[in-house]
Amino acid sequence: MIRFIHSASAAAEFLGIETPPEWMAVDKIYPVLANSYYLGLIDRNNGFDDPVLRQILPDDAELDDLSSEFDPLAEAQQMIAPRMIRRFYDRVVVLVTAKCAGHCRFCFRKRLWKSDAELNDISNRELEDMVAALKAHPEIEEVLLSGGDPMMLADERLIEIIRVFSELEQIKVIRLGTRIPVMFPDRITGQLAEKLAEFEKLWVLTHFNHPNEVTPESSNACRKLISRGIWVLNQTVLLKGVNDSPEILEQLFRKLLAIKVKPHYLFHVDPVRGVRHFATGIEPGLEVLRYLRGRLSSLGTPTFAIDLPEGGGKVALQPDYEENGCFWDIHNKKLIKYPDKE
Repeated sequence: MIRFIHSASAAAEFLGIETPPEWMAVDKIYPVLANSYYLGLIDRNNGFDDPVLRQILPDDAELDDLSSEFDPLAEAQQMIAPRMIRRFYDRVVVLVTAKCAGHCRFCFRKRLWKSDAELNDISNRELEDMVAALKAHPEIEEVLLSGGDPMMLADERLIEIIRVFSELEQIKVIRLGTRIPVMFPDRITGQLAEKLAEFEKLWVLTHFNHPNEVTPESSNACRKLISRGIWVLNQTVLLKGVNDSPEILEQLFRKLLAIKVKPHYLFHVDPVRGVRHFATGIEPGLEVLRYLRGRLSSLGTPTFAIDLPEGGGKVALQPDYEENGCFWDIHNKKLIKYPDKE
C-alpha cells in the first residue's frame, strides 16, 4: 500500500536518516510531498547525490534565487478561460488539478504549491466555460490535460473530463500529461486503462527522467495503457546532477524503447524561481544530441527544446553539423560535401 509523505522530517524518517536542517528551511517555502513507492527507488549508497532523491527532496539551493519569476512562461496572461492556457494556434492546456503524487523539485508550476495559490480540482462550471471558449475558437483542435497531475483525480471524474472534450467535434487530439506511471504506478489499474482506451483521441505523455525510474512496476503501468491501444510518449527534463550525461540519457531512452514508450521531448529546465539550480545551459543538451546521433535511431532520439519566457513557446534546437560547406558524418569523424547543398 502506497503511503504519502507530507514533510521533510517524515521523508528523512522513511529513509532512516537525520533530517538535514536545510530540508526543514526549504520545506517551509516549497513543501515536501513524496510517497513510499518513489522514495523506495532511492539508492542510499548514493547519499544525497542519488538521482531520485535530488528530484523529490529539498535542496537549499531552491532558496538562493530571489529574482526569477514564478510564472516566466506567462501562463496567467495567456488564459482564454480560467485554467485554460492558449499559447499555440491550434491547442490549449487545461489545468484540471493541483494534486500530484509528489512535488518534483524542478516543477515549473511550483507557484501552485503555495497554500495561498492552491488550485482546487476543476469544477463543472469551469468546464462549461472552457467548452464555450473552444466553440468560439474552432481553429483549436487539441487539448492537453495537465495540472498538477490529472491521474490523481478519481477514475469517474477523470473520465468525465476527458469525455467533455472528446465529444467536441472540433477536438481531434486529447493529450493527458502525467507522471503517475513513474511515481505511483499502482494508480493505473486495468480498469482505468480500459476506460481510457474508449477514447480514440487520447494520447498519454508521461515523464521519466532517469533509468532508475524504469522499474518493473512503472513498465507494467505503461504496458497496461499500450496493450489497450493507447500511445504513450515520454518527456524528459535535462537536470543538472540528475541526468546531465549523454550516457545516462542513452540508457534511459533505450529502456523506454524496450517498453514501447517513445522518447518525445528533452526539455531544458524552465527559468522558474526555486528551480534554476537544475539548469545545465543549452550546450549540454546539444551535446546529448551529438552523442545520440550515431548511437540511437529516430525512435529513441527525442527533440531537444527550450520553452521561451514571456509566452514565446517552444523552440526546437539542433547542433550545427555544417563546417566549411561540408557536413560531419554520423560518427562526427569525417566532413563530407553534399552535392545539392546550393
